[in-house]
Amino acid sequence: DEEFDELCFEFGLELDEITSEKDIISKEKGEEKAKGASDVVLYKIDVPANRYDLLCLEGLVRGLQVFKERINLPRFEKIIPAEGEGQRLIITEQTAQIRPHAVAAVLRNITFTKDRYDSFIDLQEKLHQNICRKRALVAIGTHDLDTINGPFTFTAKAPSEIKFKPLNQSQEYTASQIMDLYRTDSHLRHYLHLIEDKPRYPVIYDSNGVVLSMPPIINGDHTKISLNTRNVFIECTGTDITKAKIVLDIIVTMFSEYCEKPFTVEAVEVVYPSGKTHIYPELAYRTEKVRPEYINKKVGISETPSSLAKLLTRMCLKSHVTENGNHIEVEIPPTRADIIHACDIVEDAAIAYGYNNIQMVIPKTYTIANQLPLNKLAELLRLDLAAAGFTEALTFALCSQEDIADKLGMEISATNAVRIANPKTAEFQVARTTLLPGLLKTIAANRKMPLPLKLFEISDIVVKDPSRDVGARNYRHLCAIYYNKSPGFEIIHGLLDRIMQVLEVPPNEENGYTIKAAEGSAFFPGRCAEVFAKGQSIGKLGVVHPDVITKFELTMPCSVLEINIEPFV
Repeated sequence: DEEFDELCFEFGLELDEITSEKDIISKEKGEEKAKGASDVVLYKIDVPANRYDLLCLEGLVRGLQVFKERINLPRFEKIIPAEGEGQRLIITEQTAQIRPHAVAAVLRNITFTKDRYDSFIDLQEKLHQNICRKRALVAIGTHDLDTINGPFTFTAKAPSEIKFKPLNQSQEYTASQIMDLYRTDSHLRHYLHLIEDKPRYPVIYDSNGVVLSMPPIINGDHTKISLNTRNVFIECTGTDITKAKIVLDIIVTMFSEYCEKPFTVEAVEVVYPSGKTHIYPELAYRTEKVRPEYINKKVGISETPSSLAKLLTRMCLKSHVTENGNHIEVEIPPTRADIIHACDIVEDAAIAYGYNNIQMVIPKTYTIANQLPLNKLAELLRLDLAAAGFTEALTFALCSQEDIADKLGMEISATNAVRIANPKTAEFQVARTTLLPGLLKTIAANRKMPLPLKLFEISDIVVKDPSRDVGARNYRHLCAIYYNKSPGFEIIHGLLDRIMQVLEVPPNEENGYTIKAAEGSAFFPGRCAEVFAKGQSIGKLGVVHPDVITKFELTMPCSVLEINIEPFV
């Protein structure tokens, strides 16, 4: 295990944990549920999002074997069948409005086992989640070629006109019924929105009218792959042709090793509505030239051109030195769609060299770092507030809409809050516009502690601001709260005076601070004051309104101070 962990790290991956199905279930659902689950050891490996070629066991093992110099990188070959014998995929113009692009390939005489089959399905799922953006950009369909006859047609029809037996179902449904059927399916319901409001749904037929699939939702049951499947027809349809080509290349390069003639793929001719044709998969190899000194300089090493070429070859980028050592010619295989620029090649050279082997040197530029003035002020204030007997709290920057609006007696529109578009939980819907709810929740969670409770927090709040390039801005706020059997307004008022004393702001109107009676929805009428300093309003202090206290499940009165500390930097 330790050796494998070390190998992963050298290869630029991370062995996240060593576990088993049993362990995972018992952690998530308790030991009772884990009974009977498998004890087989599982490695959880973190793969960077750009390396699609490492998303399945085949690619990962191949990558590590090449890295260890045990095998050479296989050469992928596209076999173009004789005229009239190959498969064709015809795209009709009806698809233009929904999913205009399609690519396809055939894996001939492949041998599946249970593990290979599981890995094949798993790779498609991982690609769907990753590069295909949850099937929005590309959807993959794999079919048993011996159950269908080409040429195939990719078209789009009205939902009522499409009728077929979906994968693993026992009867035929129309497309509209399929949508209703999968509305409650935990896995497929997330993809329905991609086409459900469109007038036509995309669909692929063979020459006898058998439905292969209705991308991006479900394949037909007729063409489903089993362990006995020998020839696989792979189609990728989508809205992004570049991504579709990459996805097809990854699937065929990963699994062509199980074909009778390893690493060969049978090409398919795709016919566009305009009549022009294209052969897929592209399986394109290309060469890039990189200067050895460029790599050495960027990484901070001094290797010879030939050893750099050897390092790159270990990373599946076959390289050799040209022009008397002035350039390294790098061949980029179809599995490495992530190599876009010379810096990607440099990164691979650095990984192969080993990040831990790069010598640490003192930077050439001498600069002395300085703390951000706002953070320095916040740190100093924290010390003084703690010395005044208040305990620091750290609360979440996100909260629910109720916390900053309803519970404080305000409208959500009046708070000017930044909202999260797709919140994971109801607790994290908006960015906080005030620190008060966080402290009130902290007190609610610590009601059993002896009174009085004196808490403070100095953190950022976020409000919308159209004038900023990001549409929002942060303010550093200080909030302190006193919770006891009596409101203790004088204690909070005293704390404000102490804060101003340490900030050396005198209590006068010209160049100091004052407080003036005010109203606030979260405060008790007549017990609220606005704080003015440096000629501007910086916040409020007062006794919290009883309604607010009960909404936060508290029972005692409390008083609070919240000010913006940025004017004092």
